[in-house]
Amino acid sequence: MEVLMAILIGGLYAGGLYMMLRRSMVKMLIGLLILSSAANLLIFVINGLERGRPPIIDEHAMALSGQYADPLPQALILTAIVISFGVQAFAIILIKKVYQKTGTDDLDQLRSTDTF
Repeated sequence: MEVLMAILIGGLYAGGLYMMLRRSMVKMLIGLLILSSAANLLIFVINGLERGRPPIIDEHAMALSGQYADPLPQALILTAIVISFGVQAFAIILIKKVYQKTGTDDLDQLRSTDTF
């Protein structure tokens, strides 16, 4: 299962980088979203794909024993999802404003500042 996930994550990274190298700002945003999804999957896979019990400590125990699910990678992924949503919202508004001002989303045509 880990090999399949590694291939999937590699494909997502390759697709995200390819989309970020395109000339359109919308395609660049889609590439950024694909890269953030690949990074979230990478964090999830690094933790391990084994199922475990919830990380609850018994009343008299001093530490967890046996197999348990680590909550830290899940918390990191949830935080990354919220941050990527904020970045996505900001980038969509920024692309919209640039398109309204210039009439294009082609990055090669936006190289000069004479259009503002």
